[in-house]
Amino acid sequence: MKALFVYITVPDETSAGILARTLVEERLCAGANIIPGLKSVYHWQGKIEEQGECACILKTTDERWTALEKRALELHPYETPCIAALAAEHVHPPFLRWIAEETRS
Repeated sequence: MKALFVYITVPDETSAGILARTLVEERLCAGANIIPGLKSVYHWQGKIEEQGECACILKTTDERWTALEKRALELHPYETPCIAALAAEHVHPPFLRWIAEETRS
């Protein structure tokens, strides 16, 4: 089993809270960090855009990735959301056990 850290950006803290709470309640992730105050600069539909956002960092396992991604897409307000999973190569064993226990379906 591998731990994944899933990075998702959302437009505001309300969206972040709904996304994080739902995914934790549904055991698709063990926990979430919400980081407000991001400023994003990006290309969108031929223009450079700037806007405030929040980031969510979710802790899950590779076994739960597909279900987490599907549910996050259902909840997400963006047309093309940033949802990216990063495999954690080195994880403190008790923390990895916690993630595994909390994401059992």
